[in-house]
Amino acid sequence: MSKLFSRFKLRGLEFKNRIFVSPMCQYSAQDGMADTWHLVHLGSRAVGGAGLVMVEASAIAPEGRISPYDLGLWSEHHAEALAPIARFIREQGAAPAIQLAHAGRKASTDAPWLSRSPLGPEQGGWQVVAPSAIPFAPGSPLPRELAEAELSGIVTYFVDAASRALEAGFKVAEIHMAHGYLLHQFLSPLSNRRDDAYGGSLENRARLPLRVAQAVRAAWPQDLPLFVRISATDWVEGGWDLAQSQQLCRWLKEEGIDLIDCSSGGLTPDARIPAGPGFQAPFAAAIRQEAGIAVGAVGLITAPEQAEQIVATGLADVVFLARELLRDPYWPLHAARKLGAEVPWPLQYERARPA
Repeated sequence: MSKLFSRFKLRGLEFKNRIFVSPMCQYSAQDGMADTWHLVHLGSRAVGGAGLVMVEASAIAPEGRISPYDLGLWSEHHAEALAPIARFIREQGAAPAIQLAHAGRKASTDAPWLSRSPLGPEQGGWQVVAPSAIPFAPGSPLPRELAEAELSGIVTYFVDAASRALEAGFKVAEIHMAHGYLLHQFLSPLSNRRDDAYGGSLENRARLPLRVAQAVRAAWPQDLPLFVRISATDWVEGGWDLAQSQQLCRWLKEEGIDLIDCSSGGLTPDARIPAGPGFQAPFAAAIRQEAGIAVGAVGLITAPEQAEQIVATGLADVVFLARELLRDPYWPLHAARKLGAEVPWPLQYERARPA
């Protein structure tokens, strides 16, 4: 019996398997609006058999986008555009999920296949913000330091976006606290040099992320799960690390967070990351053990046997796949055959099912 294809339940939501589609930016929206590209891209992964399909980082405010081409969820119109996507994912038996994000100092950049360079106002960009006035990299714009009085507004943006996600039909929301974006910037001592209640000690640096988690949990239905994605380490000496991540996750569990999506890096451009097959799974295992919370492993998970081993040995409760699902939207169906698991195929595709 494949553990990867066993059911998994969080709160009142049951997932048909433990293969989750990781949020992957498509840089294909105009004014933050989802369109037919997003419907086909995400819908095909739901048809392909994943247990959960997560929409890419969706900005809680226009200035929170990584690029002008990112999805957004700062208005009812954005929710209306996303609703058909959530509905189609549900119709395929997968759980529709969405990641809520603010890019902070890493915002206002070009699409990666163009230049990924920072964009000035004359190029359609905008003023970026951060916990401290420290640029992301040499040549990056100097961010404006957020005033303490503005932080309640950030919390409200996250709550409002979560409410719109619910209206659109999503069953899972994920708060983005990873990859060097705004909430991660508050967590890391490399990017947060504040001397007020939101800087200095770990408790202070975690204050805004925890406020966001608490407020979104209060707005999200009690029978539906709420995830948080973290970077377990900055991979830089003196930065955010696993021990701090474990403490953060203990606090997040107390706030009612149900699963930690364990990634790493992204805060600085010069981090030396020893990437390799499943290299972040040990972070998931360490957080699961120390914080007593469900976790997802992500990062260079490509083979069915590898994914099975991660969940079967308790390194993680689920696996998040990204690039492998770009290469093969039907990876879960193929993985089931390889692992000897009996799973249904879409009726429309049944005639192509291998004997």
